Amino acid sequence: MSAGSSRQIQALEEEITAAMEETQVRLHHREGSAASGWVLLDFSDVVVHIFGPTEREFYGLERLWSRAPQVVRVL
Repeated sequence: MSAGSSRQIQALEEEITAAMEETQVRLHHREGSAASGWVLLDFSDVVVHIFGPTEREFYGLERLWSRAPQVVRVL
């Protein structure tokens, strides 16, 4: 997902982590920081990437996964 600022990245990270904890899903691994413009949250079965606009363009995950079948799309 994308966020427009480091504050938004941090807010999304906190909300996602709290919601997953409420459903008894434990955070397995975390990388990056809001200040760096990218955070990865690994919940084992679900991996969440939160990007700032520049980092989203740089990493281009949509290009890397363009041929993979889409299972779920959340807007």
